[in-house]
Amino acid sequence: MSDVFAELSRVLAERKTASPDSSYVASLYHKGLNKILEKVGEECTETLLAAKDAERSGDIDELVYETADLWFHTLVMLSALNVHPDQVQAELARRFNLSGLAEKASRTATD
Repeated sequence: MSDVFAELSRVLAERKTASPDSSYVASLYHKGLNKILEKVGEECTETLLAAKDAERSGDIDELVYETADLWFHTLVMLSALNVHPDQVQAELARRFNLSGLAEKASRTATD
């Protein structure tokens, strides 16, 4: 799976310098962070609705499709902010063998 993210990260970086007329991602970068965030929010809502539908119907196809859109637009957002997916992966790896309850309590104590 990380190969997909690595390749996608490379393509997203290339699109930063592309003409907005040449690709969807380039057009998002050209429109700015607010437009990218709008797309992330839109895809998040669609993913939530697909999850509710999947719970009722048992059909996960739409959920998988919408989750892919959400992840994609999240990766565009990270790229726009010069954050590599490896940084997120490292944070997830850091959390292994760490109680979620303890981790959340530590954030609350320092906020």
